[in-house]
Amino acid sequence: MSASLTIRPVTAADWSELRKAVVELQDYEHRLHTTRLPGERIADAYLDWMPGQSESNGAVLVAERDGNFVGFVAGWIETTENVAEAPESNRFGYISDICVLSAFRGQRSPHGCWRVSNNISSVPAPCVCVSTRLP
Repeated sequence: MSASLTIRPVTAADWSELRKAVVELQDYEHRLHTTRLPGERIADAYLDWMPGQSESNGAVLVAERDGNFVGFVAGWIETTENVAEAPESNRFGYISDICVLSAFRGQRSPHGCWRVSNNISSVPAPCVCVSTRLP
């Protein structure tokens, strides 16, 4: 039986692993779209920008298994000013990034879900189930 996965808010101690994940994610996207710059080239600037986006209306969460960094997700609330939409349609949740490091893809917890630790009040469900496999 595999160890359970913990999802928790990012801390300063996660920064080097978070940077590696951003590089891996960006390099993957760069292989798909040549307009995307290589990961090493953007990682520091992206990590300067991204936490500010999620600071007041969102979260950056990391996943770990047995103390090992597995991946991260970042998201926040966006508000637009589309005059053709009702006001409530101009406010929505935006997931900026989801990254599971390649070494951990295809693995599941004993229940097929990522267990969310109880200290994250902004996550309404007890687990997040991921059914799509990435290359």
